[in-house]
Amino acid sequence: MSDATPKINLLGLSPAKMEAFFADIGEKKFRAQQMLKWIHQLGESDFSKMTNMSKGLREKLAEVSEITLPEVVYHDVSTDGTQKWVMRMPGGSSIETVYIPEKERGTLCISSQIGCSLDCSFCSTGKQGFNRDLTVSEIIGQVFVAAMSFHEPGERRERKITNVVLMGMGEPLLNFDNVVDAIHLMMDDNAYGLSKRRVTLSTSGVVPMIDKLGDVTDVSLAISLHAPNDALRNQLVPLNKKYPIKELIAATNRYLAKLPDRRKATIEYTLIDGVNDDMEHAIELAQLMKQVPCKINLIPFNPFPNSGYKRPSNNRVYRFRDHLIEQGHIVTIRTTRGDDIDAACGQLVGRVEDRTRRSARYINAVQIDESDAPSAI
Repeated sequence: MSDATPKINLLGLSPAKMEAFFADIGEKKFRAQQMLKWIHQLGESDFSKMTNMSKGLREKLAEVSEITLPEVVYHDVSTDGTQKWVMRMPGGSSIETVYIPEKERGTLCISSQIGCSLDCSFCSTGKQGFNRDLTVSEIIGQVFVAAMSFHEPGERRERKITNVVLMGMGEPLLNFDNVVDAIHLMMDDNAYGLSKRRVTLSTSGVVPMIDKLGDVTDVSLAISLHAPNDALRNQLVPLNKKYPIKELIAATNRYLAKLPDRRKATIEYTLIDGVNDDMEHAIELAQLMKQVPCKINLIPFNPFPNSGYKRPSNNRVYRFRDHLIEQGHIVTIRTTRGDDIDAACGQLVGRVEDRTRRSARYINAVQIDESDAPSAI
């Protein structure tokens, strides 16, 4: 291998690409399963410690490949148990990953891009503009860091991360191939072993990619709607001008029809005081959502500097919810979590650079435990 040829980062290889890699270096494909377990379940990045592989193979791997992990520059824990990691990417930009613990599950919210090009008016991430897509290793690396931060390695491990949502920085469907490869790693039994119901992709509505997604995976789907009509959604989610609500609903229904079960889509609706939280909006939304098998997740707006928006009162939130329930919809109100560390929905990257300058608390990655499946999460 010449000095000019970069080594392959095995952290980001999907199961199929890991098999192809070992075939290319003249090895049997079962080596791919071994490597996936070493990386994603045991958290090992040193080839010399992979003792079920021959010394010759380990030396060959060191020559042509590497396992490069994300650089964690900041880690904070909220008073409510929410955790946030800031990871510096090659080139100097940062991304954020958030873990939200609840009674019966732990949800990891991961990013798919550095910044975002969609410029939704209520989201601080969109205000920083778009930098670039994340690679597969940078996407799955967020899962790796969070998973390895909990417990020591063990054959039977407690599952701390039960759900992963692609709902952090960026629009996942605009980084389609890399996101899909990362999803395949999350769901592979030799890696993280998450079920299709526990991996959720959230999109603002890139209609052609929703159709394409249904051809390659069956993860759960969330739609960032935030308005019940095109006129208002055009203001809040500019992508709506290209793919209006009628087209988005049709694509969502096509995706759900491809699933082998009767899963519902999650409709995300950020409630902004005096903007989209009036009763007329609730009435319109209740009628609109009768067209889609769904559950509705109401998200009270989380303020950030210079947004110009405010969080509605609890009375307005509950009145909006109650009308939807009266019309037969399944509705939840997302509890604001981690806002004291700028980890709440819509706040990601609000103060990343300031925080990373003030503190660079690096964490050592350690493996978590899990008890019900042979996977690292």
